[in-house]
Amino acid sequence: MTQALVLIDLQNDYFPGGAMTLVGMEAAAERAARVLDAFRSRGAPIVHLQHVSTRPGATFFLPDTPGVGQHASVAPRAGEAIVRKHFPNSFRDSELGTVLANAGADALVIVGAMSHMCVDATTRQAFDLGFECTVIADACATRDLQFGDEAVPAAKVHAAFMAALSAPYARVIAAGEFTPA
Repeated sequence: MTQALVLIDLQNDYFPGGAMTLVGMEAAAERAARVLDAFRSRGAPIVHLQHVSTRPGATFFLPDTPGVGQHASVAPRAGEAIVRKHFPNSFRDSELGTVLANAGADALVIVGAMSHMCVDATTRQAFDLGFECTVIADACATRDLQFGDEAVPAAKVHAAFMAALSAPYARVIAAGEFTPA
């Protein structure tokens, strides 16, 4: 089995001071950085996904802004793949599938943001494509949502999506439980 690390949208706009600050993003990024270090130490494949908004009316991840940049805590190093994307499903109209195939990856470890959007869509697609998926739950973050009159706190949004992914799409664990394959 060849495990690749997929870091989804760990970009400046999701951090404090950004255009779409997420709840718990700094703590999630710290855990993602630990997983990233584990992959780097063994020379395993790493893919950084960077969302660049092309949708009319978009308010974050705008091209040529500081917010679209990868956060310094998990910044790519020379030789690590950076795949630009424009949709929540990171495979859609991107080079992700090709990059993973060229790396010989058949298993993915997924971290990043947002739990209810790109992490969810990408994990489900990866599963459908035959990848064995592991989501590091505490290395992911999201935001508060509103549905009708109901306010849904980020912690509940995150828990619901991690629960939904945990069967059959992925093994969902904490960073402290992760052991590289």
